[in-house]
Amino acid sequence: MDFPEYVQLGADDHEVANFCRTCAFANVCRVVGYGNSELSTLHCLVEHVGPFRAGEFVFRDGHPFRAIFAVRAGTVKTFMVDHDGREHVLGFHLPGEVIGLNAIYADRFPCNAVALEEARLCRLSFPAMSALASQRPAVQKHLFQMLSKEIGAVSLLAGDHRSDERVAAFLTDLSERYAARGRSSQSFHFSMSRTDIANYLRLASETVSRVLTRFRSAGLIDIDGRELTILDANRLRGIGQGLLPN
Repeated sequence: MDFPEYVQLGADDHEVANFCRTCAFANVCRVVGYGNSELSTLHCLVEHVGPFRAGEFVFRDGHPFRAIFAVRAGTVKTFMVDHDGREHVLGFHLPGEVIGLNAIYADRFPCNAVALEEARLCRLSFPAMSALASQRPAVQKHLFQMLSKEIGAVSLLAGDHRSDERVAAFLTDLSERYAARGRSSQSFHFSMSRTDIANYLRLASETVSRVLTRFRSAGLIDIDGRELTILDANRLRGIGQGLLPN
């Protein structure tokens, strides 16, 4: 896979500045001196890649692992394909979120990452990041925290939970992730298909549709195609509480 040259973040790049405030690597930036002359330490680690059109791959299963990616704009889906050709959705990644952490052990990407809509990303050299982490314990700690969070999310989905719990937790999690990025937590657009959502939640598409219909009838949500409005966030969170962090 070919990547463009490294680029430096201009001080007048308001889009980048807004992204950086909500990026999962924001703490890393602060540690190396975000906002002052020491930011040049981070410049050598970061390059901007994209745009990737909907359906284009950011990386593929088996590609050598050289970098971690942070989504700058759009939504990226990660998935793997089993020996029988069945797709298994692993996650949906919003602006500010990182993908590629699960490749560290094998030194190759164990899954695919594809843009669900036009997406732009930051590519962070992992060898350089590892070297920085060896010098800055706070950077190393942040990497471990991100790994721990990703492992925890996977283990929760693997548990024995009712369909209502899974869907409620998914909607609540998506809402709270949008809110953390300065977007509306109440109304948002699904960039992923209902089939992808069902696959991710380990449910049948028909089951997800029935649950959404029940939630709408109960006054928890309003939904029109891929446009969703949460009407009662507290009740919705209560249903999915067992799958959500405290």
